[in-house]
Amino acid sequence: MVLALAPILVPQTVRLRRVVPLLPEPPKPWEGGGGDDPIRLLVMGDSMAVGVGVDEAVEGLAGCVAAELTAHTGRPVRWRARGRNGATARDVIRDHLDEAIAEPTDLVVISLGANDTMQVRSHRAFRRDITRIVREIEAAHPRAIVLMSALPAFHRFGLLPEPLRGTLYLHAQSLEVSARRALERFPLAHMTPPLPPYAADHFATDDFHPSAHGCREWAEFIVDDAVAHGIAALIPDRAAAA
Repeated sequence: MVLALAPILVPQTVRLRRVVPLLPEPPKPWEGGGGDDPIRLLVMGDSMAVGVGVDEAVEGLAGCVAAELTAHTGRPVRWRARGRNGATARDVIRDHLDEAIAEPTDLVVISLGANDTMQVRSHRAFRRDITRIVREIEAAHPRAIVLMSALPAFHRFGLLPEPLRGTLYLHAQSLEVSARRALERFPLAHMTPPLPPYAADHFATDDFHPSAHGCREWAEFIVDDAVAHGIAALIPDRAAAA
């Protein structure tokens, strides 16, 4: 279907890149928090992982997940974000994975798939890349929890024209199914359910990336889901173990 619609989709994609504002990544450092025996949080992946759409990194997904974790567990969190705007799963493996997992980590949140969808990568390639990412996290940090966010709900992106919007949505669903199957192989990995309908102020000024409010809602959804499934309770507590 994608190939058949290529004469329509390609011009729509080119025009979209011209008219959508190119928001910058927030200024570094993309890390913060701390305290005595903190949960060590890594948020890794694409523009949404590194906070495109917010003014300060602490307002992005990593900082918001950290705040939600503290609210639910009462523990301090040391957080950091790694990746880049526009990254696919393959880009993360090539450019960011080794550095990201070199530091001690208790919990990894992955945001990937939007750019794989827009580049029309195959579901097999995406599944292979997600499998490799989680396998390498597991090898470096055997007790770390891995949470992967569901892919963006492209059918709710009002700036996308049809048939581009519907086509991206269907392809994202295919990639998401593959990612879920990949994560099933790992006992400490979990993928969130599809995200609920976006609030009116979910999007930043480009109508594509989440705003600070959107990141807070997204982080709350991720952590609430982890708590509901008993996953948050599995985050290593080094103080209790000692």
